[in-house]
Amino acid sequence: MNMVVKKAFFALVSNGVRAAPLWDSNKQCFVGMLTITDFINILHRYYKSPLVQIYELEEHKIETWRGENLSTINFLPFLCRSLYDAVSSLLKNKIHRLPVVDPLTGNTLYILTHKRILKFLKLFISEMPKPSFLSQTLEELNIGTFRSIAVVHADTPLYTALGIFVEQRVSALPVVDDKGRVVDIYSKFDVINLAAEKTYNNLDVTVTKALQHRSQYFEGVLTCNRHETLEAIINRLVEAEVHRLVVVDEHDVVKGIVSLSDILQALVLTGAEEGKYSPS
Repeated sequence: MNMVVKKAFFALVSNGVRAAPLWDSNKQCFVGMLTITDFINILHRYYKSPLVQIYELEEHKIETWRGENLSTINFLPFLCRSLYDAVSSLLKNKIHRLPVVDPLTGNTLYILTHKRILKFLKLFISEMPKPSFLSQTLEELNIGTFRSIAVVHADTPLYTALGIFVEQRVSALPVVDDKGRVVDIYSKFDVINLAAEKTYNNLDVTVTKALQHRSQYFEGVLTCNRHETLEAIINRLVEAEVHRLVVVDEHDVVKGIVSLSDILQALVLTGAEEGKYSPS
């Protein structure tokens, strides 16, 4: 909590993680989570121009941000009960990671994420008789987001992209050409490269320029179409270890997004509440 915000984000980068629990030495307990979303909110709120240093990032301590009531610095400790309860908590609170704590010591045991849960469900399903809904398509099951899809263009200023992350609470933005065809994707995780490269003082650059700092191991935008089966979608998400697929038509025009949240909502919550997805 007493660490300077900039150093905290550098620590995330150096350890290759997206988030970390916050420990309050005075209270002797975990009181929050520091995430990439916090970094984005700070940059978007206080950036003025390349000529003005972001003092709030360079000098302030994490406890200052708690005083500012940044909504993303929350701590929803989860006492181990069931996987269903964990997924429910993640989806209903619209968060991407859930610290699991020891009820006796209050220590964080591990952090549950959408990716880890879906990977487990894929392995679990493979050991059971194949449910019939896995052979149905995204369109038939009505899974994914297909309205008001937020996108950016190659020449969109980075500051504008950060604003979309903040205001629309999306985790990734397909980069499209003038015909709406997907050519790249800019995700929240890519923003951490600004800290890694120490380039966060100039947010007037284009999204394309910012993406030049991305890892050389980026394999390109992963896509799907609405006529693919749920099983194929789950396999692609798990095997590629990505958080979403861009839904495109036959011309690669963006039509929607299907995310890990959408899949878990369908598999765990919707299916359980409505009895919609039942084994064959």
